[in-house]
Amino acid sequence: MKTRVEHDSMGELQVPAEALWGAQTQRAVENFPVSGQRMPRAFIRALGLIKGAAAEVNAGLGLLPKGVARAIQAAATEVAMGAHDAHFPIDVYQTGSGTSSNMNANEVIATLANASGKAGKTVVHPNDHVNLGQSSNDVIPTAIRVSAQLATVEALLPALKHLRRTIDRRARGLGKVVKTGRTHLMDAMPLTFAQEFGAWSAQLASAQARIEDSLKRLRRLPLGGTAIGTGINADPRFGGKVVRALSTTTKVKFDSADNKFEGLAAQDDAVELSGQLNALAVALIKIANDLRWMNAGPLAGLGEVELPALQPGSSIMPGKVNPVIPEATVMAAAQVIGHHTAITVAGQTGNFQLNVTLPLIAANLLDSIQLLSSVMNLLADKVIAGLVVKQERVGQALARNPILVTALNPIIGYEKAAAIAKRAYKEQRPVLEVAVEDSGLSEAELKRLLDPAALTRGGIHGQ
Repeated sequence: MKTRVEHDSMGELQVPAEALWGAQTQRAVENFPVSGQRMPRAFIRALGLIKGAAAEVNAGLGLLPKGVARAIQAAATEVAMGAHDAHFPIDVYQTGSGTSSNMNANEVIATLANASGKAGKTVVHPNDHVNLGQSSNDVIPTAIRVSAQLATVEALLPALKHLRRTIDRRARGLGKVVKTGRTHLMDAMPLTFAQEFGAWSAQLASAQARIEDSLKRLRRLPLGGTAIGTGINADPRFGGKVVRALSTTTKVKFDSADNKFEGLAAQDDAVELSGQLNALAVALIKIANDLRWMNAGPLAGLGEVELPALQPGSSIMPGKVNPVIPEATVMAAAQVIGHHTAITVAGQTGNFQLNVTLPLIAANLLDSIQLLSSVMNLLADKVIAGLVVKQERVGQALARNPILVTALNPIIGYEKAAAIAKRAYKEQRPVLEVAVEDSGLSEAELKRLLDPAALTRGGIHGQ
């Protein structure tokens, strides 16, 4: 491999000749051959956005020559847009402050700025120019918040709303279809498919509200706090101006944190958002497993619905089709739950003025957002939108459901109703037939009292 010589404060180092990065990035590449997992695209985008906004503000404050600022802004925009992701090679499991990733961005942007010729005679320096008024200790916590906020607003919430709308649309079309309810996986009182789907929609609505509330705290950016929160080497106006510039560029609201010390030392807002993603993952597992149970069969299971057939389900059993999207959803949600555990531990690792697990928090949080966004779109488009309710099978099971006798409790008492249910189950007969024989009520009255559609509306049916 052809190399060139670069240097930093520790001395000279061989760097791949075509690499846009410099010595500090190369040291990190050699120091952290841990997982092979690089920092996420969304995080690199955030670094580019921050560096571009910082250059614009520093020029406006008279701290950076305008030509240098323009060169940095152009290079940072390219980084934000993903044109140079191959030049961000550092492992997630690196220095806990993320200094290596910050310097990676500084070096790549400086190299691009110098190559552009826009800086004039000035040689753009990674630290003195690109990192002006900044520290890794405020840039990386800011990048976590910016990237997570953007990913949530641009991808997660739209996917969540799309899934809810798809569920609600199907529910409206199934409002008159009554099925057997289940508690403990055992037959229970009836409900409509609209009521069952409505519970899913309500879960998702609650998840959405919790996530949106957590974003209010996540949007507080600690940029301007520099090394430990005091703002050393930064113009006092710098942080607030950069935050306003980021809000303008992204069209997403950000605030300058009132207490920069908190934003560096603690990542509680990231832990909070992760916790809400964890709750959403729990809801998605519930929905996915309900779908798997309802689809089970098609002959030996519940067989209430038929999910769209997407691919062969077995390499040995011809004709088998499996609920692959709900299964993928469960796996993705399980990973999100695992990520939250790691983020929870990472959030505790703030010693005095700095948390030292920032790259892990960034990588896990962004992966959780991406996983949930993807599977929610898949659930909506490949499962909910195309599922078919097998109404004949649902109706047969409902007619034989002995638990319908619950509606007779106020009239004939619990024990007599229980005896009717047990006999109906033992003789495998519809509960209406047995009730006609044993309840002392007329068939017409029993048909009214045991009407499944009426029972879905609740109330006391003997009055």
